[in-house]
Amino acid sequence: MNTIGYVVQPGDTPRRIAARFGISPSSWAAFNPQWHGEPLIPGELVQVPVRLPRRYVVQRGETWETIAGKTQVSLARLQEMNAEAWGQRLEEGQIIEIPSPERERIVRLTAEYGSHQLERDLDALKRLYPFIATCVIGKSALGKPIYALRIGEGPFRLQANGAVHANEWITSLALMRFVEDYAKACKRKIAFGGKQATALYAKCTLWVVPMVNPDGVDLVVEGIAPDHPRYRELVRWNGGSDRFHRWKANARGVDLNDQFPAHWEEERLRRGADGPGPRDYGGTAPLTEPEAKALAEFTRETDFHAAIAFHTQGEEIYWNYRGMEPRHSLAWAQRLGKASGYRPVRLEGSDAGFKDWFISEFGRPGFTVEAGWGRNPLPLESLAEWYPEVQSLLAAAMELSD
Repeated sequence: MNTIGYVVQPGDTPRRIAARFGISPSSWAAFNPQWHGEPLIPGELVQVPVRLPRRYVVQRGETWETIAGKTQVSLARLQEMNAEAWGQRLEEGQIIEIPSPERERIVRLTAEYGSHQLERDLDALKRLYPFIATCVIGKSALGKPIYALRIGEGPFRLQANGAVHANEWITSLALMRFVEDYAKACKRKIAFGGKQATALYAKCTLWVVPMVNPDGVDLVVEGIAPDHPRYRELVRWNGGSDRFHRWKANARGVDLNDQFPAHWEEERLRRGADGPGPRDYGGTAPLTEPEAKALAEFTRETDFHAAIAFHTQGEEIYWNYRGMEPRHSLAWAQRLGKASGYRPVRLEGSDAGFKDWFISEFGRPGFTVEAGWGRNPLPLESLAEWYPEVQSLLAAAMELSD
């Protein structure tokens, strides 16, 4: 197989390079035996195998339109890959090229997902689905935008957020794939998650904050270089290591899910973390961190009827908080559990999380969903298995006002 040379760019990982060239990570690794799992260095020269195009033999009576539907690709991409034959009548036995269905996706489940990938996908989704609205609800500690998306126009206002913990960045990818799939179903006016998409659109206004902690996420998926503005502090807080794959906090070493004013002092004492670090340090006071403050202010301003914070892992739904939850919270959790297969759990001995604050502040149903099963951080390969559970759960959540 032929290869081409590729110069590693800042933020590149083997998965991201493989996704860019439409190959598997194992294929990339096979042609780069010098790589032993260490972070790639910008400027490093690697080899990328050239992937052969997928080919299709036209069957009797087929048209460009029927082939596009059969192979789940767009007519525009078929035209792009078969420019010379486009517009001509297809003949039985004719060979054409077709793109991979996954490459037709905007949100791809093929590589680590950071803030730059999120911004790229947001722009593409807005162009294709103009009924998706986006806004910036605040900035991170390092000045990165924290985005929110709105889809739907119903009276029931629901928030879903993800990647509060940096090493749970996979929840951002799941939420963005959900937005794409839901928007596509709305545009085509078809069923989605066992529901009629247009009915959900008319019933619920869904707001998604896919990446609450962009600084921490980028630290986990891209690593750290000496030119990082907080390089010395972060490495020191990380025990001297430059590997941040288990880091949960933001760029100031504060665990954002211990930052909300819901018995914050008790949680601080329970955690016992006396300074910045990878996890469990709740800061010097509630809402000192710009990410937590932005999410709280956005939540107050939008007046949500319910909220769901997505974390990993455990296949559980936490629905209560110190008896402050409304009476119907358990019934709603059971509906979400039935849709997803997850187990509703009464959680005790935990405070200062977003769900805790939402329940205590508004007296409305709030949930923490621990998606997937395994050990954090969940591997990217696992997402295809548990994403349908998230899709079914969120589709059911949009009907909870019934």
